[in-house]
Amino acid sequence: MDYLPLVLVVAAVVLHVLGERRAVALTRRRRDPAARRRALMFYAAMAVIVLALESPIDSLSDELFWVHMIQHLLLLMVAAPLIVLARPWISIWRPLPLSLRRAVARTAVRSRLFAPLRALAHAATGPVAAWLIFNVNLVLWHMPGPYDATLESNAVHVLEHTTFLVFGILFWAQVAAYPPARTRLSYGQRIAYLAAAAIPNIGLSMFLAYAQHPLYSHYAALAHRPGGISALTDQEIGAGFMWTAGDLPFAIAMGLLAQRWLDAHAARPTRVRTPLT
Repeated sequence: MDYLPLVLVVAAVVLHVLGERRAVALTRRRRDPAARRRALMFYAAMAVIVLALESPIDSLSDELFWVHMIQHLLLLMVAAPLIVLARPWISIWRPLPLSLRRAVARTAVRSRLFAPLRALAHAATGPVAAWLIFNVNLVLWHMPGPYDATLESNAVHVLEHTTFLVFGILFWAQVAAYPPARTRLSYGQRIAYLAAAAIPNIGLSMFLAYAQHPLYSHYAALAHRPGGISALTDQEIGAGFMWTAGDLPFAIAMGLLAQRWLDAHAARPTRVRTPLT
């Protein structure tokens, strides 16, 4: 088992706790209920990451494709949106030494080496780019070649999980209209954004479900699998999880956005037209 994710999660939680305490010390007031809810969301996201990467889910994912799909869904559809809703950036940044924060900020702003990275980050935080990056990344990693590479190389596997989490944050930031999203979509645009994102997921699920043979050589080569199922059955179960559980967060988010859209519309003052006399 690779303990690097656990170490990073513990470090993030410690920094966040210190940042929240420093905020209380600076303002001399207890955190408001909204801030406490955001903190709980962040800790829940960290718990989901640990569940996905440091529990039996991780070890079983080498033997069962459908368990591997659950692992991916936990990162993409649970941990990433929770982090976006938590908005932990300032709380994690605040406890770092002031000299380090100033040095990083100065280097990021003035260094010419960072100019291409700033331009890339600016482009990636737009809605169209975030949507494309999220979905292309999802489909690419589930193609047979890249997928088998993740099971043969730990470094490639770490890269896959990192892109799922980072690009998931970019995607869900557009839906929540929170940083790092740099533009704010309307409620209708966000609903359409989610509906469009469900299409690649459904297409990928169908590709896996209706394949006539196992697509991944790693699973096909296994002599035995937990439960005694075949590699093709394992693949079909994984496709079912991706199809149903993968689209469920989109549907929930669309429903919540539709409700807020209606509430916002109902809250608008109506114009009273005086009759012409």
